[in-house]
Amino acid sequence: MRALGNLAITFSSFLGLLSLWIIIKIIYKLWWRPTRVQKLMRSRGIKGPSYRFIHGNTKEILSMKNKAMEKPMSLSHNIFSRVQPHIDSWIKIYGKNYLQWYGTEAQLVVTEPELIKEILNNKGDAFPKFEIHPVLKKIIGDGLVSSVGEKWARHRKLSNHAFHGESLKGMSSAMITSVEIMLQRWKSYEGKEIEMYEEFRLLTSDVISRTAFGNDYERGQNIFEMLVRLAELVSDNIYKLRFPGISKFFKTDYQIELDIIDSKARNNIIEMIKEKERKMMTGKEDNSGSDFLELLLKAHHDADDSQRISINTMIDECKNFYFAGQEPTNSLLAWVVLLLAIHTDWQEELRKEVLTLFGKQNPNPDSFAKLKKLYQFTMILKSGEKMCMNSNRRDSQKGLRELLRTTQLHFSHLESDHEIV
Repeated sequence: MRALGNLAITFSSFLGLLSLWIIIKIIYKLWWRPTRVQKLMRSRGIKGPSYRFIHGNTKEILSMKNKAMEKPMSLSHNIFSRVQPHIDSWIKIYGKNYLQWYGTEAQLVVTEPELIKEILNNKGDAFPKFEIHPVLKKIIGDGLVSSVGEKWARHRKLSNHAFHGESLKGMSSAMITSVEIMLQRWKSYEGKEIEMYEEFRLLTSDVISRTAFGNDYERGQNIFEMLVRLAELVSDNIYKLRFPGISKFFKTDYQIELDIIDSKARNNIIEMIKEKERKMMTGKEDNSGSDFLELLLKAHHDADDSQRISINTMIDECKNFYFAGQEPTNSLLAWVVLLLAIHTDWQEELRKEVLTLFGKQNPNPDSFAKLKKLYQFTMILKSGEKMCMNSNRRDSQKGLRELLRTTQLHFSHLESDHEIV
């Protein structure tokens, strides 16, 4: 009995010590470490909103975003205070560089141009890529965007080979085909408003499908739609944090939907890869490596183990180009239309230049360098592009959609297949 009692005391002591260790670890991670980092940063002149237990500043950020989106928006391209209200507000309070908190993760926000240049130069890898949030990996995977070191260099080489200057020239006919399909569709909208953001989404999706994967938008439609839905789920829930560890045992409805859609997207991409592989093996493809998917397949079957890529890597790279390749271009095209609708003088000047150079013929890549005014306009767009390409693209898209509706863009008629008046 005494031995049994000693065993019970030993076991109870062990459980007590284990519980104490867990409590200490939780306190360290959720409170002591963040407050210490905050104190050290403030002592070095880097201020910011105070850390809040577990959530950091996520509740404040979400509240500010929701409040900003509730207000009607005037016709203006000054959208920064709307899509990133927390940054716009906090740089006025704490300075151009400040510290904010995503849960227990400290985030140094840098808006000072010279420091940004130094970070982007990144000589000696002094600024490594940040760890991609697990939820965001559902969208972009572990491909070119998030990879580092030799893996990044290998994947970058593949991308450069698929999209270097000469390859892009060869893709121009496919791009023209996509634009012609869009213009043909617009004829049915004569005298009506056009939802430009949606139109450009279809256009960029079709171009990417044709040039990178060797098929049209209809074949990749399910993949695009699922990735868009993934982005919506992530955007709506990225600032809604739960107590660490709970998600491993209890999943919310959004997390369950996220996993289901991600699984379906992966299966669709695998089917697309298998179909391309069958065509290459049966000789229905020219095996010239003319599109990105063919290059990925060749790398997957590379005889050199060090150069070979896995099927999961292929899937992740396809996700990167389907989503990350489409979203920025789509947003920028929508931004261009907004600015041209506001600045009709630029609209007329650019139209005259294009008609003078190409007439009513399809444009050709060799003559693009002659579009001087278009080049000037592109330089002016850089400031707008930076605002469109915010870290939270979904909010940027909402702002762009609202602005495009406000402009009341009407296309009275199409004089030819290649001219919009």
